Amino acid sequence: MHPHPFLDIHPEVAAALATKRPVVALESTIIAHGMPYPQNVATALQVEAEVRAHGAVPATIAILNGRLKVGLTQAEIEQLGQGGREVVKVSRRDVAFIVAAGQTGATTVASTMLIAAMAGIRVFATGGIGGVHRGAPQSFDVSADLQELAQTPVAVVCAGIKSILDLQLTLEYLETHGVPVVGFQSDNLPAFYTRDSGFKVDYRLDSAEAIARAMQAQWAIGLPGGMVVSNPIPEAYAMPRATIDAAIEQALQEAQAQGIAGKQSTPFLLARVSEITGGNSLASNIQLVLNNARLAAAIAVAYQQCVA
Repeated sequence: MHPHPFLDIHPEVAAALATKRPVVALESTIIAHGMPYPQNVATALQVEAEVRAHGAVPATIAILNGRLKVGLTQAEIEQLGQGGREVVKVSRRDVAFIVAAGQTGATTVASTMLIAAMAGIRVFATGGIGGVHRGAPQSFDVSADLQELAQTPVAVVCAGIKSILDLQLTLEYLETHGVPVVGFQSDNLPAFYTRDSGFKVDYRLDSAEAIARAMQAQWAIGLPGGMVVSNPIPEAYAMPRATIDAAIEQALQEAQAQGIAGKQSTPFLLARVSEITGGNSLASNIQLVLNNARLAAAIAVAYQQCVA
């Protein structure tokens, strides 16, 4: 019996954890809020398959009927995909309330990290992390993902910080909270759809093994918090920086004009950028998530060998 009263771990994931086999956590906001149906369900299943193909067990995380779910069935992924934006977007602040009300929610980076850590999962693959929003000096709009990275021991493999955000302020915030930003085979921080944001990472590491050793050292020393592992989108799927910057600028102006802010802003901006780029950004988004799943699986495999 797992000691946590609200946690349901899928039998396959539970067996992997019990026998110290590699597991990769995956979030569900990308299913409900990140992409339209049916691409969202197809992508979620493809990402799970990619994790398996590279030697790890996928654990997609969500809250269903008030239960914290670690590992979903295909029917449950389908339910979230069809529910789409009707499904509540759940960050750390919301978890207890959705559980108490017996509701269903899609987990963001912050809440996925929180639930993954409860289950004992140390590696998580996503698209991009949240961060400091543009205009934050006035609005104070800072994603809870950053605070979660400061306190929860999970390595997050991503294609950098969502490029609709203020990357420089996000890096400053992470540094203040002691969160290392690692570049996989790159000195530069990627910007989601593009391979180079113009900013540097803290440490460049060129193999999954080197990243796993750093994770193991960080937590063995007793340092709290996680790690950002930035993995540039494959060259073939990267978008021209000018194209994506222009689309983001237009989407930001529209959001401001329509008074869209807070947790509505990211889904709105990503959807508008996809529309403005004729769906090219959605295709890129799918490829970068698959790329992150591959690297996360390799890191999870290497990490298990480190701690064995």
